[in-house]
Amino acid sequence: MLVAPLDTQQDARFSVQFEYDLHYSSSAQQTRRLVRDHTLAELTAQYIGILWDEGSHKVNVRSFLGEIAEIVGGERFSVFSQEMLDFVIGTLRERGNSNATINRKMAALSKLLRKACKMGDIYNLPEFRRQKERQGRIRFLEFEEEQRLFSAIRARCEDSYRLSVFLVDTGCRLGEAIGLSWNDLQDNRSTFWLTKSGRSRTVPLTSRAREATLIPRGRLKGPFSMHSQVRFRAIWNEAKAEVGLGRDDQVVPHILRHTCASRLVRGGIDIRRVQMWLGHQTLQMTMRYAHLATNDLDSCVAVLEHH
Repeated sequence: MLVAPLDTQQDARFSVQFEYDLHYSSSAQQTRRLVRDHTLAELTAQYIGILWDEGSHKVNVRSFLGEIAEIVGGERFSVFSQEMLDFVIGTLRERGNSNATINRKMAALSKLLRKACKMGDIYNLPEFRRQKERQGRIRFLEFEEEQRLFSAIRARCEDSYRLSVFLVDTGCRLGEAIGLSWNDLQDNRSTFWLTKSGRSRTVPLTSRAREATLIPRGRLKGPFSMHSQVRFRAIWNEAKAEVGLGRDDQVVPHILRHTCASRLVRGGIDIRRVQMWLGHQTLQMTMRYAHLATNDLDSCVAVLEHH
C-alpha cells in the first residue's frame, strides 16, 4: 500500500518532490520503510568510496559529481526526475561541455543514482540517453616524434624514459603502469589489475618494454612506483616544449595509448584483438582506430582496376 504523498517546498525549476511512506505487507508480516530526501552531495559522500577505486578516475568522478551538485543547487530529493536531469544536461551544454564530456559526467551520475536506488535511498531513476559524439581526429606519435620526445624525457629523468617506453609499447594507462607491482610481471607478460573498467588484462611485453622493467627492486613496490602522475606529467610537459610540441594540446601522456593502438591497427592486427589488448569494454571504443586499417582496402583497388 502506498500512503498519499506529503507536499514539501521545492525550487520552481523542478517539479514538487515528495516524501513517501512505503508499506509492504504480507500475510506473515508487515515491513515499513521511509524513503527520505537526500542531496546529491550526501549520496556522493556515502557511495563514492564504494563505487570507485582510488586514483585519477575517482578524482575526476568527484569533480563531475560536485559540479552536478552545484548545478542542482543542493536540492533534496527522493526522486531524481527527468526534468532535473534535462536541466543538468542543458546547463552543462551552456557551459561549453562537448557531448563526449557530458556523457562522461552522466556516466558518473547514472552509476551513483543506480546504487542509491538499489540501496533504497531513492525510488526511481530518470532515463539516461547517450549524447551523440562526433568522431574527432585521433592524434598519435609518428616514430620520429617519439624519438625526439623520448630523448628529451631521458635527458631529464631515466625513470620517466623507462615509463614512456613501457606506456607506448603496452598501450596501458599511466595509472595502470604506476600501479604495477613486481608480481604483476611474469613470463614476459604484464597483468594490469587496477584498470578503469575494473577488469584485469594481461599483455605480452616487447623486448624494450621488458627491459624498461629491469631495475633493482630494493624497497620499490613495482618498476614505476617511484613516480607520481603529477611528477611524470611535469617532466613530459617540459620535454614536449623543448622539442617543439608545446602548443599541441593533444600531446599528453595518454597519446602513448593512442599511438600503441594506431600501430597495432596499421600493422594489420584485427580490431577485436586490439580491443582485448587495450581492455576496452565495448568494441565501439576500439572502432575509433578502425579507419587506420587502410591496408584492408588495398585489394579493392585491384578489382576496380579491371573495370
